[in-house]
Amino acid sequence: MIRIRRSPAPVDRAVARFFMRLALREARRGLGRTSPNPAVGAVLVKGGRVVSRGHHARAGGPHAEVVAIRRAGARARGADLYTTLEPCDHWGRTPPCTLAILEAGVRRVFVGSRDPNPLVDGRGVARLRRAGVAVARDVLGDECDALNAQWFRFITAGRPHVTLKAAVTLDGKIATRTGDSRWVTGPEARREAHRLRDRADAVLVGAGTARADDPRLTARVPGGRDPVRVVLDARLSLPPRLRLFRQRSSAPTIVAHVAGRPREGRPGVEYLRCRGSKGRVDLHDLLAKLAARGVTSLLVEGGAQVHASFLKERLADRVVLFVAPRVVGGDGLSWSAALGARRMADALRLVDVEVGRAGEDLVVSGRLAQGGRR
Repeated sequence: MIRIRRSPAPVDRAVARFFMRLALREARRGLGRTSPNPAVGAVLVKGGRVVSRGHHARAGGPHAEVVAIRRAGARARGADLYTTLEPCDHWGRTPPCTLAILEAGVRRVFVGSRDPNPLVDGRGVARLRRAGVAVARDVLGDECDALNAQWFRFITAGRPHVTLKAAVTLDGKIATRTGDSRWVTGPEARREAHRLRDRADAVLVGAGTARADDPRLTARVPGGRDPVRVVLDARLSLPPRLRLFRQRSSAPTIVAHVAGRPREGRPGVEYLRCRGSKGRVDLHDLLAKLAARGVTSLLVEGGAQVHASFLKERLADRVVLFVAPRVVGGDGLSWSAALGARRMADALRLVDVEVGRAGEDLVVSGRLAQGGRR
């Protein structure tokens, strides 16, 4: 049973989890669309029945709790509110959610994740309890935390959440010895990769990948949106004929560089000067600058040296590998360059690993253990 402060009766734990799962389902409708805000879902329940649902659809729009309350109208009075994230208690682009909850006469509030944002961080719960609203926290907390892992990284570390993505063979190669890489995986895996782009704020490649593959880096998903395209070009050496520069997108292309004079007159292309590190773009500086632009999630698609750099700098949070049932051999190109591990105990380790299917290919994903090793 879940006991709630100032509540005359405990709430069955299974019932609370059931309705929080509905709120999570609602929150997922906003994934990839709310940046730089988190994805949040809310459900209002009265007499054991769902009165209304809501999710945060876009930054600047009403928050999930407010959407659910507005849809419920007078039925919100005396209802229970299930929300995947602690309600905010500050004025921003929208009024505080706590104010809407109190004005609606909500009886009890069930919260999934605690909000690490310094503007909230317990203040929402405290305001509701001071006003006599019963509050239960950490209902399906792990699941709610996982939903917004990217946003939590953005808030707590001041940088985007970074996912490394690659299409590899069974022996971890992204290309043959001649550099041929088309196609490693099948169409189903490629479609799933486009879905990853659709949900990311930005996608990044190095200059080598840009030259060799000439990618568009767009999300070819029906009803989807393109991420901001970022290319590492320390000395501005990439040719203007690349599709990154020629083909229009709904999002800009950012060229991260250290030296050189930016070319003028490229529509949709922006230049971002960063600190240098051994002749390359300093990734810490780049991520801080992207975060300042509201980029909360970054999908890194290569190449091998870029992947290795993020791993070495401990700037990668998650890895997603699309694994094809092919073997190239030792003379092929690995998805990550040398990391310098001398013993197996020094190898980077993934935890919370998940394995799925995309056509004939496997999808292996997991987060890097804290500190990169375990």
